[in-house]
Amino acid sequence: MGIFDAILGRTKPPQADLDVLFAVPQAALSLQTDGFSTTGSGSVCFRDVEGNADDTVMADAEKLITTTAGATVTRINDRFGFHWLTVTRTDQDVSGLVTDLHAVNSSLADAGFGSALLCSTIGFTTADGKLLALVYLYKRGTFYPFVPLDGEKRDNALELQIRGVVGEDVPVEPDLTKWLAIWGAPGLG
Repeated sequence: MGIFDAILGRTKPPQADLDVLFAVPQAALSLQTDGFSTTGSGSVCFRDVEGNADDTVMADAEKLITTTAGATVTRINDRFGFHWLTVTRTDQDVSGLVTDLHAVNSSLADAGFGSALLCSTIGFTTADGKLLALVYLYKRGTFYPFVPLDGEKRDNALELQIRGVVGEDVPVEPDLTKWLAIWGAPGLG
């Protein structure tokens, strides 16, 4: 950012710290100790970029991930117009899943689409089968839990409980107003 940008109040969006995703396996261990289980799936959410360049990057990332036995990749567009690339691992290996998601994120960032990255999710379930996600916000560099309920409601009490469980493992978003509802995200019902 130059001097004129500072004077005119223009700012660059912060660069996402993609490597912080590698703290998720420790958070997963903490969650497992508290009775949560991994689903073996996670997603990357991004805004579409004009043209085919991001499609080519996604196709290359898909090829890379599907070379791993038991790993599948699906792509969907949600009702809000965002694109989701979901990785599912039959072995439910959180470290491998995080590596796969990091590969997708890095591929987009290296191709110049880092500003299009919105969030990544890593799926978990409660002991009674309720789906939830640990969500990484690229622009903030922080995580938060998201526990959807039927009728586009949230289980705020459980989200706060999860915050307490993973708070020492990953940087948790301190501003609760930034804990966005990601209705219709893959793997969350």
